[in-house]
Amino acid sequence: MFEQTKALCQAFLDMGIPGFDLIVYKDGECILRHMGGYADLENKIPVRGKEKYHIYSCSKLFTCVAAMQLWEKGLFSLEDPVARYLPAFGEMTVKTENGIQKAKNPILIRQLFQMTAGLNYDLQTPALREYYEACQRRCPTVELVNVIAKTPLEFEPGEGWHYSLCHDVLAALVEVLSGEKFEVYVKKHIFDPLGMVHSDFLHPIEDWEGFARQYRYVEATGEYQPWWKNTYRPGREYASGGAGCVSTVEDYIKFLEALLGEKLLKQQTIAMMATDALTEKQRAMYTYQTPSIGYGLGMRAPRQDPEHTEFGWGGAAGAFASVDPVNKLTIYYAQHVLTAPNRSLRRWLYTTVRGDLTGKKVQIPGVEVNYDLDITY
Repeated sequence: MFEQTKALCQAFLDMGIPGFDLIVYKDGECILRHMGGYADLENKIPVRGKEKYHIYSCSKLFTCVAAMQLWEKGLFSLEDPVARYLPAFGEMTVKTENGIQKAKNPILIRQLFQMTAGLNYDLQTPALREYYEACQRRCPTVELVNVIAKTPLEFEPGEGWHYSLCHDVLAALVEVLSGEKFEVYVKKHIFDPLGMVHSDFLHPIEDWEGFARQYRYVEATGEYQPWWKNTYRPGREYASGGAGCVSTVEDYIKFLEALLGEKLLKQQTIAMMATDALTEKQRAMYTYQTPSIGYGLGMRAPRQDPEHTEFGWGGAAGAFASVDPVNKLTIYYAQHVLTAPNRSLRRWLYTTVRGDLTGKKVQIPGVEVNYDLDITY
């Protein structure tokens, strides 16, 4: 069983991906655990299923769920200006044809969820580099996010879609609203209740015990170079809500399964998050240029296609998370390769799993991968 899904995973290995780990649940039961290749290519250590990974942007789902827990408690409105809770965002500037101008509109909290605030993903601005030196790379979460507010916006809030540090700002918002460090809040309200004992937003930067070795694919040479850094975590005290979590496959599937019930949020809240909310102008700038995939409150959302009923997101090193509430199906896939040659093919895992379960033959067209993308979905 699962011949098509296993064939797709084998194709990833054939492309040179060192190793992978895939888990699929249906109706609350594990129906597939499939892994292959090496957790450490140089030393020929096989993937064993217990490895830790930098999950990069799959961190965003934790952050958005944490924030919506506070929304359910009535601690904020999605239409509140961010500056009400993070005053550094009160006087924003924006790039225009006539140079840097004062922004006309405030950033709303809803726009942080939807990636429509106008922020970018530049963690090396002059203001940030100066801050890193001044704080000696401590970078407490709220402090660093306040410096992000000094960066001019790419467009007026709400007028476009741009993959950015929006969910890092959302993590700082969780910290301010909850009165707890962001990483403490997530541990207490998500990780601990679900038994996710191997997940952490502030994993010690130099502690690599138990990790799958991380690589960076170099298109020009076809090489897989060891690359331990997580460049989206610029300091030891920075809990990046957008890209800073470390987790395992067995931990993460517990989180996805919880999104099918009400362990973390009410089902109507999850349904709202998984509803496409993009305007046509925003959609033209969106990562997924396909009619079946929209974007909701911090996650990929189903749109138009009745056969495509999943939501989720992915990560820069190859993580792929999928929740299908209609078919009671969850999927989590992990690998540890930045700029990987298969990054445009990961979303087909949902299609092949569905095809294997229903007996439908899946045709996967050749996809030209763009290695110049400056996003980390």
